[in-house]
Amino acid sequence: MTVSYDDIARAHERIRAHAKRTPALTSSTVDALTGAKVFFKCENFQRMGAFKFRGAYNALAQLPAEEKLRGVVAFSSGNHAQAVALAGRLLGVPATIVMPADAPKVKLEATRGYGAEVVLYGKGEAREEIAARLAAERGLTLIPPFDHPHIIAGQGTAAKELIEDAGALDLLLVPCGGGGLISGCAIAAKHLAPACRVIGVEPAAGDDATRSFRTKTLQTVPVPDTIADGARTTSLGKITFPLVLHYVDDMLTVTDEELLRAMFFLWERMKVVVEPTGALGACALLEGKLDARGLRAGVILSGGNVDLRWAAAQLYKRQD
Repeated sequence: MTVSYDDIARAHERIRAHAKRTPALTSSTVDALTGAKVFFKCENFQRMGAFKFRGAYNALAQLPAEEKLRGVVAFSSGNHAQAVALAGRLLGVPATIVMPADAPKVKLEATRGYGAEVVLYGKGEAREEIAARLAAERGLTLIPPFDHPHIIAGQGTAAKELIEDAGALDLLLVPCGGGGLISGCAIAAKHLAPACRVIGVEPAAGDDATRSFRTKTLQTVPVPDTIADGARTTSLGKITFPLVLHYVDDMLTVTDEELLRAMFFLWERMKVVVEPTGALGACALLEGKLDARGLRAGVILSGGNVDLRWAAAQLYKRQD
């Protein structure tokens, strides 16, 4: 099963009355530092604070009536959890979310606040197995976080909007976890700006997608120990992996220390609150992982659901 640009265009029509058309911000400081003209697609301003709402709403909206009535189950460290919970509330679909017990408190509270039932699991437990068991016991429909054509098509609407608003791009930098966002965005970018190079960025502690891309063989890692909690995936998916190989031009990694620098730079200089995962693409650009001089570059800021107390503690550590 694959995903086309037509799927993304239809997803955009489906979600446009419910998802925010987030702004494409610019920064003269960033342009001066990088030598590029940079456009930041601010999905941290999206409903529930991340791009995940796009895919979740697109997926739930297409469920048959009987499946909507029975409800859905999803597993997520936070943003997909909130997205499914909010989409479920808007569409009248009961949502059960399997989340790690150590998920950021802000994401746990928001998921419950949107009306979902949260089922917690501990380290060593397989979230996929828990979700599958709940689906079987309760007759729920499983909504995976990235490896689903409706999810991928919904996420691709972010790049569609960015290129429509900013114009053709030479470069697009996209955070990468399980590959749903970068797959959808790459499909949209290659259709709207065929010369655009699409580059995925993931945490160095979880470089499975980069190794998969380089070797052309699907690689896995244990659950990565990284501050980018939205990218703590163990591998690309069966659907996203072929799409990444076909549409993405390169993959890069950044360290947690580099990610913290980029996150706080965005906070301080652009006045936008971005979570660590959301800053992955910006980090690669700001840390000079690639040469963007003279290019029109797009960066997906994928989310802003950060625990402010945790962030303050990281800042104080850096100042000691």
